[in-house]
Amino acid sequence: MPTALPVPISPSVLIWARLESGYPAERVAERLGVKPERLTEWEHGDRQPTMRQVEELAKFYHRPLSLFFQPKPPVIPALAAEYRRLSGVVPGHESPELRLALRKMSSRRETMLQLLLELGESTPAFDLIAHLSEAPAAVAGRLRAALALSPKEQSDWANEWQAWAAWRAAVERIGVLVFQFPRVPLAEARGLSLLRAPLPVAAVNSKEGPESRAFTLLHEVVHLMLAAGKEEAPAARETRNGEAWAEVERFAEETASHTLVSETMLAQQIRSDGFPRNGWDIGDVRVLASRFKITSLAMATRLRASGYFDWAHYQSWKRGWDAYVATLKPKTGGFAHPVTMTLGRAGRPFTQTVLEALAANRITVVNAAHHLDLKAEHFEKLKDALLTRPGQGGDDE
Repeated sequence: MPTALPVPISPSVLIWARLESGYPAERVAERLGVKPERLTEWEHGDRQPTMRQVEELAKFYHRPLSLFFQPKPPVIPALAAEYRRLSGVVPGHESPELRLALRKMSSRRETMLQLLLELGESTPAFDLIAHLSEAPAAVAGRLRAALALSPKEQSDWANEWQAWAAWRAAVERIGVLVFQFPRVPLAEARGLSLLRAPLPVAAVNSKEGPESRAFTLLHEVVHLMLAAGKEEAPAARETRNGEAWAEVERFAEETASHTLVSETMLAQQIRSDGFPRNGWDIGDVRVLASRFKITSLAMATRLRASGYFDWAHYQSWKRGWDAYVATLKPKTGGFAHPVTMTLGRAGRPFTQTVLEALAANRITVVNAAHHLDLKAEHFEKLKDALLTRPGQGGDDE
């Protein structure tokens, strides 16, 4: 079919695809190099796009080309029916970048379940629950025991990247898919979770620094535990007001911080290093945080939870910390190999399962490349990367 000729496309499908992707008409028109009025004409059925323009729309919206030749839009559940409530994010008004990330993670989860069934493998069970009536330290004790990471292992990690890799692998072992998502501003979402069973998802923004990813990940796992305990619902059904939701977030923060650093570990380190040296100033907290390969803010949260900070001291410290951070130059990212990006975003369990399904002839090379968002020419290098220990072969962007 000549690409310059108009093609018959359902206006309702065009409107649905744009709205589902979260794009305003002006941004789509700019991407296609047409005036917004032209896009409006397509969506109203007054004019029709060319084949090349439909292909560009499919690429921009990350939708299959065949969708645009359907007579009417598909009926799919709202994204907010899956992910947990995010502070500042109104269900149905997520950014295009966040909506795409959510769609990809949900698709990967469904693919994982299907491939495990095809391969005759059992689905890992996530069986940890939490209740808001419990003490955060008690919930953290159960979570830490399930993750089976000893204080000795934690003290032996050479750097933040090894710490992140170990925490991620531990969470994956308890039946949670751990993904990373790119291009979403940290202000919109540092982490998120899909409250589904089996195989719930905990995800971390790849813009997070390595020292903060473990805290964000464990924060999301606590939300999964609360959902399993019927204490939390997906964003579309979550009815708490802002103040009540802030209490849920504080519970998740304190539980995550206790999981990263137990009471015993914290007290021992404080004694051995002679803290506080300067009244728990920024320097004190930074040094102590480095011992556990976490951020200074996470360490301050932990100290507050155990009473080393009162609330007034914590707020004063945080104001000083925010002012200090504002003076720092933002880090610039380097080039990441496609294999590194695949392992970072999709995780080892998902990647391994896709490659096993390919080897068993359950899926084609084209299917595998689509699932992994990776060209087939990189598959051998990907297999080699999976043979290395997490944290040793570069699993992150």
